[in-house]
Amino acid sequence: MIAIPFARASLALPSTALAALALAGCASIPAAGPEAPSQVRPDAPSASAQAAFSEDLTRRTFTYFWETTDTERCLAPDRWPSNPFSSIASTGFALTAYGIGAERGYVSREDAAARTRDCLEFYWNAPQGPAVDGVSGHKGFFYHFLKNEDGTRFGKTELSTVDTSLLLGGVLFAQSYFDRDNPTEAAIRDLAEKIYARVDWTFAQRENSTIPSANGGSGKAIAMGWYPERGSGGDFGTHDWVGYNEAMLVYILAAGSPTHAITKEAWDTGWAADLEKDWGSYYGYEHLQFEPLFGHQYSHVWVDFRDIRDDYIATKGIDYFENSRRATLSQRAYGLDNPNDWVGYSGDLWGWTASDGPTGAANGRVVNGKPRRFQDYSARGVSAVRVVDDGTIVPTAPGGSVAFAPEVAIPALMAMRERYGDRLYTRYGFKDAFNPSYTFTDVGSRSGTVDAETGWVARDHLGIDQGPILAMMENHRSGLVWRTMRKNPHIRRGLERLGFTGGWLETPAE
Repeated sequence: MIAIPFARASLALPSTALAALALAGCASIPAAGPEAPSQVRPDAPSASAQAAFSEDLTRRTFTYFWETTDTERCLAPDRWPSNPFSSIASTGFALTAYGIGAERGYVSREDAAARTRDCLEFYWNAPQGPAVDGVSGHKGFFYHFLKNEDGTRFGKTELSTVDTSLLLGGVLFAQSYFDRDNPTEAAIRDLAEKIYARVDWTFAQRENSTIPSANGGSGKAIAMGWYPERGSGGDFGTHDWVGYNEAMLVYILAAGSPTHAITKEAWDTGWAADLEKDWGSYYGYEHLQFEPLFGHQYSHVWVDFRDIRDDYIATKGIDYFENSRRATLSQRAYGLDNPNDWVGYSGDLWGWTASDGPTGAANGRVVNGKPRRFQDYSARGVSAVRVVDDGTIVPTAPGGSVAFAPEVAIPALMAMRERYGDRLYTRYGFKDAFNPSYTFTDVGSRSGTVDAETGWVARDHLGIDQGPILAMMENHRSGLVWRTMRKNPHIRRGLERLGFTGGWLETPAE
């Protein structure tokens, strides 16, 4: 049993995570996990109680996006209430939230449409170009973080292919959801088309970089990020979207482009080139391994992968939806087993993904007889490859997996609310994370509050963690986002060009 460092790069994380990715894992992998346990609690909350909770959580999480997103410039905060900058990924989730809110009657369709139109107008008109600052993006892509003051690049953040894709998920959802014959909704559809068509996906392929790929991407693979300061005219970072991760959506959108499409070669020699190396078994569940659950969630927010398959996943006899279900259930099994003896873990209190943490102020302190290390923002997660676990539990881990495994995800969320009350569960739904093992009030925490009995709770809500909770709860309850996106011609075209077949792809578009 050894600690394994988390070395996998991902730019779908807040900037505070970038340094954390190199940190050593805080936990050990069991030599052999037990057989998959029963996933249904005999004393699970009643169906009516779960339904009432689901509605309450949906409304609260919608309210987060409705009340915290700057309506003048459509800048959704990366985190709240600290709000240091805006995240374009959070804005993609906000755009998705507006349609959900209209459908559920939390706001009028007219108000949701007006806000969506204004949002798309801002991003269509936001300055683009190769300059180091004073612009919001380049080649149709957007910078990962934007200044709250004017919506231009924040600091030295990268031009992000994956975060632009998460923004576009919301843009294309709006395009298909707002389908009525009136000037506002017609403007939404037109603006969405222009924003999407402007993205030059071929620009982001590795063959356009002077820097070789550091993680095995081909020349056709899509790079993670571009920096205007590099070289004489800007250049890409060292890593591409290769192997199983959250970037399926990147390639689907890139392949579906009506103006700057990649070919299937990019998929075959990039993301899907060597998926077999990621295949493994954890706690009795065979699936593609990726430690943080966000890698199993983000693309699924907007794409219904049920019963559709590419060449690789077809060989496993499952689809990517089932793969994400297995990843979720294996996490729950890890929580039930609790091989690293953290406080509070159980079949109801579990879930690991990228999140805030209590910081390392108490590193070396003993919990359950073992000296411990704690982290700040980190890509927490568990798999057969590595475990990154410092006792921090993350509500969006089960929350973003509700559509995959509602029978375990909803009771977990309810248990979190019951255990922590309004310390964790606020007007805006769940704060980002909590750690029952971090009870060290003498050293405290910069990122949250510490209680001697119940431990640490994060200060902030994070937009990229709120978004999957809201969208995937809605996909579980009504299928709204999936149903809407199945109508979008760009999503269908992208999937078909990458070789996906079966399921809803076999029926004519609505």
